[in-house]
Order: sequence, then C-alpha cells, then structure tokens
Amino acid sequence: MKVIFLTDVKGQGKKDEIKEVSDGYARNFLIPRKMVAEATTDALNAIKLKEKAKIAHEAKEKALALENVKKLETLVVKVPAKAGSGGRLFGSVTSKEISDALLKQFDIAIDKKDIVQSEPIKTFGAFSVKCKLGHEVNGTINLVVTEEK
Repeated sequence: MKVIFLTDVKGQGKKDEIKEVSDGYARNFLIPRKMVAEATTDALNAIKLKEKAKIAHEAKEKALALENVKKLETLVVKVPAKAGSGGRLFGSVTSKEISDALLKQFDIAIDKKDIVQSEPIKTFGAFSVKCKLGHEVNGTINLVVTEEK
C-alpha cells in the first residue's frame, strides 16, 4: 500500500515522504495511530501544493535577507554606552543592544542570536560586526559606539 507519512516513523520514513509499506502494517498499526495517510490523488496534490508554498516562502525570505544586506552596507548604527575613566565602557556592547539599536533607528529586525561578535566591544569607536540573515546570507553591520549623555 502506498502511504504518505504524517510524522517521522523510525526505520520506515520521514514526514511528507511517500513510500510503499505492507497492507497489514499500514491498516493495523500506522493508520490507526495517525502516522500515515493513504496516498490518494488528492493527498498527493496537497503534498505538492504544500511543497510549492514552502519553496515560495523560502524564496521570499531569502529575497528579504538579501535586501537587508544591501541596506546594512550603507547604514551606520549608533549605540550609546556608559563609560568610566580612560574611555573604557562599563561592561561591553552586547548583541541585544545592537539589535535594539538597529530596530529603533532603521526598522530592521535582526535577532540578537544572529549577530556574531568575534570579541566583546569594550571601547568607543567604529566597529564592523557580522550577522547571519538566514539562507546562507551573511551581512556586516557598521557600528559606532558613542558616549551616553
């Protein structure tokens, strides 16, 4: 019997995979537990439509990520920070602060987990920070750390 897996079944198949299994195994074990559905033409068409929608969604996300990379190249994000004597910061500039400044100043939402700092920023000045925008698209955030007044 040809079935469509609705969930991952160890040793048999993965979700949305179409596979041939024995009739008894399908009717007595897999179908009652809602692990598979019979591969009818309607079900197969639904799987194809779902796949097309997924591909379109991923393409849209990648285009948005590429657009954000182009925007980031021209922008300079200013992050205010408190400082002590000698121009050293109290603590360091975190990826959350960078993310919040990007959103507040330019309406670009980048998750703090996607901002990669090679070393903590503990002084004033200009820095370049890498960020992962998904779908193998990476960008650079130009950052200026200024004294908070």
